[in-house]
Amino acid sequence: MFCMRRILIVDDSPTIRRMVAASLNSLDDISFEEASNGLEAIEMLARQRPNLMILDLNMPDMHGIEVLQFIQNHNQYRGIPIIVLTTRYDADSRKAALDNGASRYMTKPFEPATLRENAVSLLESK
Repeated sequence: MFCMRRILIVDDSPTIRRMVAASLNSLDDISFEEASNGLEAIEMLARQRPNLMILDLNMPDMHGIEVLQFIQNHNQYRGIPIIVLTTRYDADSRKAALDNGASRYMTKPFEPATLRENAVSLLESK
């Protein structure tokens, strides 16, 4: 049975969302959904669980760490692989993201090939 894998891209920048999707567009059987903030991402989670989430930390309405905490506090969402993709280079942000359930931590600007490698690795491990 054919099954399309879903990637949820959560970033307040439409340009970054487009760049992420373009970087992963070559993957087979992938569909993309986009959220411009953390609250919108949580609404989308409630509709359908993605196979992978790519999440910014600095967003209006709800910070990325709060999204990670929400996911960890709800069994039905726990275990979603999450790549944090952010401008925050500091060790505290990295630690907070990984401690709160992020699978990978990447900084912007990002290398499309590295993002693709991380995405494939996480999608294949599920």
